[in-house]
Amino acid sequence: MKKTVVVLLTLLVAIACIGLPLWLALAESKRQAFQGEGDRALGYARDVVIRADETARQVRSGLERLVARHAGAPCSPASLDLMRQIDLASSYLQAVGHVRGNRMVCSSIAGRSQALELGPPALLGTAGALLRPDVRFPSVPDVSFGVIQVGEFAAIIHQATVIDTAKGEPDVSLSLLSLRSPVPLAARGHIDGRWLARLGNAPEAVFLEDGHVIALVRSPQNLTVGVAAVPLSYLEARSDALATELVPAGVLAGVVLTLAILVLARQQLALPAAVKTALRRRELFLEYQPVVELHSGRWIGVEALVRWRRPTGEIVMPELFIPIAEQNGLIDKLTRQVLELVCRDTGFYLEIHPDFHIGINVAPSDFHSPGFLDSLQHTLQRMGARPSSIILEVTERGLLDPVVARETSGALRRHGFAIAIDDFGTGYSSLSYLETLELDYLKIDRSFIEAIGTGAPTSQVVGHIIRMAKDLGLKMIAEGVESQAQAEFLLERGVQYAQGWLYGRSMPFAEIVRRMEDMVQQESDALQVSG
Repeated sequence: MKKTVVVLLTLLVAIACIGLPLWLALAESKRQAFQGEGDRALGYARDVVIRADETARQVRSGLERLVARHAGAPCSPASLDLMRQIDLASSYLQAVGHVRGNRMVCSSIAGRSQALELGPPALLGTAGALLRPDVRFPSVPDVSFGVIQVGEFAAIIHQATVIDTAKGEPDVSLSLLSLRSPVPLAARGHIDGRWLARLGNAPEAVFLEDGHVIALVRSPQNLTVGVAAVPLSYLEARSDALATELVPAGVLAGVVLTLAILVLARQQLALPAAVKTALRRRELFLEYQPVVELHSGRWIGVEALVRWRRPTGEIVMPELFIPIAEQNGLIDKLTRQVLELVCRDTGFYLEIHPDFHIGINVAPSDFHSPGFLDSLQHTLQRMGARPSSIILEVTERGLLDPVVARETSGALRRHGFAIAIDDFGTGYSSLSYLETLELDYLKIDRSFIEAIGTGAPTSQVVGHIIRMAKDLGLKMIAEGVESQAQAEFLLERGVQYAQGWLYGRSMPFAEIVRRMEDMVQQESDALQVSG
């Protein structure tokens, strides 16, 4: 049943691994296409605003000169000369002249010989300027001009000068709109004045509407907005082009991810069988890491660490295979083999060194198993060792059931076994809960030891853990000690024992014995020299 569930889940994940990258590739191509066409439309709208603002600047500058110098004689020869100078010097102005009523009675292009009919103003612009956005003259009836009037002088501009951009894309609509009226001041193509509502108070806006990517850009100087509308076909073409690049990459990523998932699933399905085979073939072995008394430096015990050597020579660490054994009902058999290995490796030593202890990691299911105590006692009989030589190390996770935890810890301690709570600080045990259990040791997790002296927030936690252990009357073993500074810090605060690379990595028990014999010999030699 479990295998079927794993297969089904793997199939669903594999489908997702193919579909998700493909969907992401398509979504990304659309996003990038919208970004690209939005940037294109913004570029056009900004250009319209720049042209319009420069046109307005030239108009104001020229007309203000005329008002300042020739308001009293607007059509005098001197005034006409200045009109011509302004006209020639301006890149956006077609003509300038004097207006009476709705007629330009003299101008830079016709002098006083011909009056130009302008018609009534349609809009009121910035600083009281009068705007005529669509003026046509009999000489060029098909061309629309704009007229900006300041006082009694006015400038004629060609509408195309403001929207003379995107020449290679005639289907792009451009416009200059007034914030005071929906009537376009200049326009090319389809423009809807209602689009202005989408701008709000923002300086720019880009959105999709009416089959176009639309960009609005507010003028920083005038009450106008540049508008550009790029047909949706441009967006679709760009999206398709991007999709041809991104979709194959997405499919490839999906295939690679799917293969990785399938390989991992195959390993997950194969691992329980491999662990079962390893137990049958007795491929497990133990290494031992010394536990040191901090104030003397003596090795007073070891922690037994299980390893798995596969037939290929590969060493598999317990972080991988212990959970597999727990999930597949193999942990009891694994624990029995660990006890047998401890008996084989250390029994001879514990029999003649009863004060030396072996720390054995206990899985939660072991701790709650009714036959676990019998297995321990049988192992001790074979070893000729005492229960006090064994420290059973259980994680906080193994103590989550308070009733079972109290009963089991009490029974084990009544039979003489010492109990240590392992990796303390990484679980959820509270002080009040720990007070209800019968414990002997508290092992401080290496993550808190590593933080000592670093200034990290967790560097303060180790002090709280030490105080908690003292309040509970527990002996302490610090894991992962790698520097003398850490050892001194712990010793100063009353921690009794430590283990870590500062004292030795895990090694065969025969090497533990040899190293301890060397230390005894060195002490003996030192005493002889001092004597």
